[in-house]
Amino acid sequence: MVPLAKVPSGFHARVLAARLGSEGVVTQLRGGGVDGPYPMGAVEVLVDEPDLALARELLLVDEVESAFDDDAGGVDADGPGRVVQVSLWLAVLVVLALVVQAYVNTVA
Repeated sequence: MVPLAKVPSGFHARVLAARLGSEGVVTQLRGGGVDGPYPMGAVEVLVDEPDLALARELLLVDEVESAFDDDAGGVDADGPGRVVQVSLWLAVLVVLALVVQAYVNTVA
């Protein structure tokens, strides 16, 4: 087994191991954040030497894809998040209109 990456916690290591495992890459986790009553600290993710190139390629592909996912301020920012934002503003406007109408009815 050879080192592939060092991650800050056991959670990150397990997510990485699951991602690699879904592609058939066998992993081993080593470090303070893996087991024990207080799993804290950095964890090293190890892979079989023949799988090292494939594992690095998978991590690179995931990193590139996540770079495009973080584009929240781009020109093409339409999508599910945009629909939720518009719906929220619409709901606020409806509630505000009902409050104004109730106030006008009590004053008149």
